[in-house]
Amino acid sequence: MTPKFDLAELLDALDPQAHLAHRHLWLIDLLRWVRGGRDSVPRAVARVTLLLDALQQRPDARAKLQAWWQVLLSTVDATALLADYGFSSSSAFASELAERLRLKWLPGTPETVDASALFSLVLCDAFDAQWISALDDATLTRLSELLQISCLDVSNENCAWVPQVKQGSVSPWQATLLEALTFCTSQIRATGFSPELRLRMSAPALETAPFHALDGDIMALQVAFLASPHVNSSERQDALQRYLSRLEACRQAAASVYAHLDANGISVNLVFQLRQLRERVLRVRALLDCLLAASPQASTARLLAHLVLVGQARRSLRALIASNSSMLAAKVAERSSETGEHYITRTRAEYGTMLRDAAGGGAVMSLTTLFKFMVLSLGLSAFWSGFYAGLNYALSFVLIQLLHWTVATKQPAMTAPAMAAKLKDLDEPGAVDLFVDEVTHLVRSQVAAVVGNLALVAPCVVLISAALWFTLGKPMIDVKEAEHVLHTLHVFGPTALFAALTGVLLFASSIIAGWVENWFVLHRLDSALRYNPKITTALGIERAGRWAQFMRDNISGLAANVSLGLMLGLVPAFAAFFGLGLEVRHVTLSTGQLAAAAASLGLAVLKQSAFWWCVAGIVLTAVLNVGVSFYFAFRLALRAHNIGGIDRSRIRTAIRARWRHAPLSFFLPAKETVPTPPADDKDD
Repeated sequence: MTPKFDLAELLDALDPQAHLAHRHLWLIDLLRWVRGGRDSVPRAVARVTLLLDALQQRPDARAKLQAWWQVLLSTVDATALLADYGFSSSSAFASELAERLRLKWLPGTPETVDASALFSLVLCDAFDAQWISALDDATLTRLSELLQISCLDVSNENCAWVPQVKQGSVSPWQATLLEALTFCTSQIRATGFSPELRLRMSAPALETAPFHALDGDIMALQVAFLASPHVNSSERQDALQRYLSRLEACRQAAASVYAHLDANGISVNLVFQLRQLRERVLRVRALLDCLLAASPQASTARLLAHLVLVGQARRSLRALIASNSSMLAAKVAERSSETGEHYITRTRAEYGTMLRDAAGGGAVMSLTTLFKFMVLSLGLSAFWSGFYAGLNYALSFVLIQLLHWTVATKQPAMTAPAMAAKLKDLDEPGAVDLFVDEVTHLVRSQVAAVVGNLALVAPCVVLISAALWFTLGKPMIDVKEAEHVLHTLHVFGPTALFAALTGVLLFASSIIAGWVENWFVLHRLDSALRYNPKITTALGIERAGRWAQFMRDNISGLAANVSLGLMLGLVPAFAAFFGLGLEVRHVTLSTGQLAAAAASLGLAVLKQSAFWWCVAGIVLTAVLNVGVSFYFAFRLALRAHNIGGIDRSRIRTAIRARWRHAPLSFFLPAKETVPTPPADDKDD
């Protein structure tokens, strides 16, 4: 059928007895005419009004359209459209990606009885949601009257699924809505019975067993709807309230799973099921509005507009990537948030502890610097040089963890989720000031960690270099290597790019840490280490228990440290294979290298401008290591906590005000005031 954009020609071409594909092509052409140039919602609404006026003036065309509509309802199954359209069939990224590519690249055919496939061809543009939402009540009422069809008796064979009652009748549209409600309810019930959800629900949710009675409630609602013709009848309202209460109980039971993530872990499939269940509950409520509202036309228009949007999202690759990254964020952010709280100092005592722990980490990193130059002196191939360098970093980071010391650059990726979690209550009174307080705590904690690392790594490297000079007759590195270090660490070189890349690697290590810890908890490996007969036989009960507790407490840190160390060593090696010439710039390691170069060149280096440009490069490296890592972790945490619409200007204004009035609070904790006890009252 040739597309026609003249209304008179469209109405003349309408044939209720045409072939299936031609009937559907006529509908596609009609909606294309309504849509127009997709440039004006009022024009599209005006075209709908023009269509209604033309049909009112042409009774023959009106009769043909109503006949065509009856044929459409009898040949196309709309139940799947209302119940399942927009929902993914699988949580697996690869299979869902393949499905979306198929929908985007392979053309659809109008020769179909699947309402979902036809809907995606007819209302195929996001603009359709706009003009459908803009239809006023009068226009919607006229459309409803135009498409109104005489009621079918419930004993009709096409409605065999409906509970048989002796009185009452139901239209085909209402029958479709009831069937869609049944399908959605069955999907919710099946999700609630899945082992992943059921084993993680709270005890009260399992005791009330809301999913068990859900099927009976929907059947009772159907019976009440068919038996009670009046919208406000007590039987229908009672059945509706029971069903809605049960549905809310199911939603709360599923939500109780989130409270047990620390104990049970979470999988992408679990997050997928929880979100699908929530969306299906919302779909059920929309279907109920279309079925039971006194004026259901507006509810039906909202549902159709929503289906247009979810259909667009269903074909979007960007939406798929965003959804999966959101699931990954939910999978790791909660654990990083809990860990990050330990890196935020709020008192002078905690601030002093952070300085001490960071200084210890700096001392260990001086040895790391020594071993790095030793590996480079071996002249190994790029891969093995990178591997042993990464192993050196990993072992150093693990040693720092076991000694309960810290490395400054590892903290931002952990503290960012903790900060993002505090944005949930930003609308509460005084919440902005409390959040700014947390920002100052975080900034000075980072400053203390960086200062502590650098304050000890530089003098320790100088001492090691001096010890090597007196024992072996040569410093840690020779003059040529020292000059090369000054060249590579110069602030006007690629230092900024490499420091930002290192920030990305720091963030990636936190993702790996959260994933590994979640995997460890999800598969209950701590319990297996503690109670597995083979393990307890080999280690003994007490030792197995200690190992289980140690791994549970340290698995995240071990994963972060090992992965970060290996990435710092191997990423430059792999980049060199592709000729990219990328390097890493870790602030503590770079400071150690600069100290080694200064020890080789002597005090004269302090008169060289290149040295001070390298010092500026160290400052820039610290900012980018911390800033880039924190930025990516913070954005991921916002997605995980579903935090949107943040009044950033209000936060920025409050932070600037704090900086003007109390700049030292970002670097040093305030003195703690000891409250003066009230004086005892004495009798005269």
